Amino acid sequence: MTLITVTELRLTGKSEDGTHLTLTDAEDTQYTVRISDTLRATVNQPRLSAVRADEGETISVREIQARLRMGEPAESIARSAQCPIDKIDRFAGPIVQERAYIIALAQNAIVRKESGRDPVNFLAVIASRLAPSHVDVSSLEWTTWRLEDASWIIRLEYPNREGFGSADWSFDLARKSLSSLDDGAHWMMGEETPPVRTPIERGMIYGNHPTGSRTPESTIGREGPRLVSIRETPDEESSKDGVTARAKVPSWDEIMFGGTKKTDEDSE
Repeated sequence: MTLITVTELRLTGKSEDGTHLTLTDAEDTQYTVRISDTLRATVNQPRLSAVRADEGETISVREIQARLRMGEPAESIARSAQCPIDKIDRFAGPIVQERAYIIALAQNAIVRKESGRDPVNFLAVIASRLAPSHVDVSSLEWTTWRLEDASWIIRLEYPNREGFGSADWSFDLARKSLSSLDDGAHWMMGEETPPVRTPIERGMIYGNHPTGSRTPESTIGREGPRLVSIRETPDEESSKDGVTARAKVPSWDEIMFGGTKKTDEDSE
């Protein structure tokens, strides 16, 4: 029979960046625990029954949880409701657990299916995309909130060369499907960013104009080429037939400049 020894740890504080708890055992060996949403929910949940009846009802429990579910920080809710943040934290446990559950569902959603290969889930695609940059999956920060139409937004925050990047997806809970919402999400999924189409005015064709359309130049007051009526004297045979004058087809110079060769020679 194997005996399992349980080491008792003592909380000593937080890490410098505030993301981990530090603990030590009886031999002063140091341990760290990441401060996750699940940890916060576990710590806060026992306090749900500690609400005193004499506290003023400045905000309902339902409203607190609805606003937390939509991603509003507890500090903001406490400030607007003018109540202690401890009161908001008392009811945050179930919502934090729900949001962690939604993130887990999204991470396990199948996003790629190829013939002859195992399906690839969302988290595996993210890990593969960030692997060349040597980004540890455990360093990623996930959060989610629900919109009024009951859809969920999944946000990923990750380290990059600029310091920090983010990507947003829309998560359909019923279909277990994700849709990229920004350039960061498209890049993560290996998708091409949809080109931005500039609307063009119907019936007009322009080149690469900065605004995509422009007002046609007015032609009022500008005189363009005009056709002039030119008549020439008929020859002798035509005169015998009773023709007194005959229209002449103007040349290109006559169309453009409105004169005739004979007129131009006379003017010289």
